[in-house]
Amino acid sequence: MDSTKILLLILGMAVVTYIPRAIPAVLVDKMKFGVKTEKYLKLIPYTAMSALIFPAVFSVDTSNPVIGIAGGLVAGILAWRKCPVMVSVLAAIGTDFILYCFL
Repeated sequence: MDSTKILLLILGMAVVTYIPRAIPAVLVDKMKFGVKTEKYLKLIPYTAMSALIFPAVFSVDTSNPVIGIAGGLVAGILAWRKCPVMVSVLAAIGTDFILYCFL
C-alpha cells in the first residue's frame, strides 16, 4: 500500500470518528431539557468513571487486595464530600502507595 492510500485511510477514519463526537457537542447547546434529564446528564461522567475505576480497585495488588480497597474507600469518601476529582484521585494514589510500601 502506498503512503497516499494510508494517509487517506487515516483521514477517513479520523472523520468517521470525529463526526459522532462533534454532533452532540454542537446540538446539545441548542436543545432544552427538563430538570430530571439535566440531572441525569450531569451524572453520566461520574457513572462512567466509577465503571472504569471499580474493577481496577480489586486488581491493584492481587496478593493484597486491601491496598486497592483502601484507595477506593479514600477516593469514595473524598468524592462524597465533594472534593475535586483530582484531589480524590491523588489521595487514592497516595494511600495505595503508602500501604504498598508498608504492607
